[in-house]
Amino acid sequence: MTLTTEKLRALDRAHHLHPFTNHHRLREGGARIITGAEGVHVRDSDGKRYLDMMSGLWCVNIGYGRAELARAAAAQMEELPYYNSFFQTAQLPAVQLAEALAEVTPPQYNRAFFGTSGSDANDTIVRLARYYWQAQGEKREFIISRRNAYHGSTVAASSLGGMAAMHAQGGPLIPGVAHIAQPYYFAHRQSGGELSEEEFALQTARALEEKILELGAGRVAAFIAEPIQGAGGVVIPHRAYWPEIQRICKKHGILLAVDEVICGFGRTGEWFGSDAFAIEGDLMTLAKGLSSGYQPLSAVMVSDRVAAALDRDDEFSHGYTYSGHPVACAVALENIRILRDERIIETARGGVMAHLHAGLQTLAEHPLVGEARITGFIGALELVADKSGNRAFEKSAQAGVRCRDICFDNGLVMRAVGDTMVLAPPLVIRREDVEEFVEKAGRSLDETQKALSG
Repeated sequence: MTLTTEKLRALDRAHHLHPFTNHHRLREGGARIITGAEGVHVRDSDGKRYLDMMSGLWCVNIGYGRAELARAAAAQMEELPYYNSFFQTAQLPAVQLAEALAEVTPPQYNRAFFGTSGSDANDTIVRLARYYWQAQGEKREFIISRRNAYHGSTVAASSLGGMAAMHAQGGPLIPGVAHIAQPYYFAHRQSGGELSEEEFALQTARALEEKILELGAGRVAAFIAEPIQGAGGVVIPHRAYWPEIQRICKKHGILLAVDEVICGFGRTGEWFGSDAFAIEGDLMTLAKGLSSGYQPLSAVMVSDRVAAALDRDDEFSHGYTYSGHPVACAVALENIRILRDERIIETARGGVMAHLHAGLQTLAEHPLVGEARITGFIGALELVADKSGNRAFEKSAQAGVRCRDICFDNGLVMRAVGDTMVLAPPLVIRREDVEEFVEKAGRSLDETQKALSG
């Protein structure tokens, strides 16, 4: 029986609860049913084709339709579809993937702990950081994060994150988490701030030391942050920011946890955001691009400093049923092979990346755009009510949501974070795809401006 779009939408309304969704609005309008994809495009149940400038959800780095990953999954399912990693047991794909990750990540990382999502990986970060200090005979329970950060949506991961809307729902949050300001320079200028970009970067970095001293240095276990804040609106810090953060962490001896869930595997134009910003972390969270989204998989890379604390006669009482899942690990191995053998990151950085950056700067000239910013293959357009003074829209205008919906109507997938339109295309995007993006985004901005002024 062939299911029509309307029938699929009716079934979806009746039985499917969506993540991060206004279900009242969903029931009124119905879901967009995606049925296929190839390269950098997806198509829906009505046959409409969309240029996916969000890589699904920041994750399909090598693009859609790579049959090699499907074959890797099928072969592993036939050989060993599942076994656990508990009780001194391992499977070949997990062992091989841990080795491959040690090869491609910065040199201090030689151990990998596997999960299924960025959220559970950041839960693991909390457990590892606190366990590390227990092993040193110290009770350091506080993890410091940043406001408007996103580290996942489990209770622990959302507590790490600094998103007010998430904190307002489903409390209480876990104790022992504190937050500091984010290095969001556009918002600083928009609110009338007069610091230079470098001064602002140093001010927001030094907020970490202020918080450490407020809590007590002997109580702080770690600082966690994304190299570039993704879901928080693609906040790209000035080059002065990360060296100062690292200086403070080293001065007070606290662990530095780098959340690379969005930035990893080529998103910044380098293998990792840590490479792009010269960040020497102690723990690193991986997911999304680890398997290019073809399988649910995450990893925490553990530095030699932290791993040494686990080498003791004591059980680390933490893990998941699907830690080191052989099928997911086999797919991730093939994904990494493709990235390496085809030099996808290096080729994209040396080729289409400059064309994408130029295209975004063209869109920056639009009357609705107060700023365009981009690093590698992650960027943003700030929508403003008055370009001359970067005056923000009233929240009731829902400028970002309206622009996002108009983009969909025009066959373009972008994401709205408030009134910031964000993009993170697959690394295999071509020049002609960039031109399609600039044309459709420009048309969508024109229609958004008309809708907002109407």
